[in-house]
Amino acid sequence: MKYTRPGLRIAGGVLAVAAVTGVTACAAADHPASATTPTTAPVAQPPAETLKPLLQQALPGVQGKTFTSAIVTFPPGAHAAPHRHGSAFVYAYVLEGTVRSQVDDKPAGTFRTGENWTEQPGAHHVLTENPSGTEQARLLVVFVADNGAELKVDDAHQ
Repeated sequence: MKYTRPGLRIAGGVLAVAAVTGVTACAAADHPASATTPTTAPVAQPPAETLKPLLQQALPGVQGKTFTSAIVTFPPGAHAAPHRHGSAFVYAYVLEGTVRSQVDDKPAGTFRTGENWTEQPGAHHVLTENPSGTEQARLLVVFVADNGAELKVDDAHQ
């Protein structure tokens, strides 16, 4: 591992910024059109959740219903688009981190490792987010749904 004294790193950074500023100013003077041409920086999208399926099988003795389990991971600051889970009954258990969740018009709740919640069929999941800027959050999510049903449908008006 290379060690750099903090004072030298800052001085080097200031020198680099000054050099880039000087080069940019000279380039703008040589090419006046480039000085007035607006540039757009790419807009960073907030991180989104990822879903890793674990198990999916027909429920024995319950015709037309499927049991599905998955791990949903939320990177720091990630949030899910408002969505519904169709006719599925949903159970969510926080494996790691903290998740804020709001279903329908109920107040938002903050759930930490070891806590859980359920969602009734047809519920509107208006908020799901990882409020931490540094730690990931993971959920075990279980769906009991109609065979072949989509398990998550984002709102169309997003």
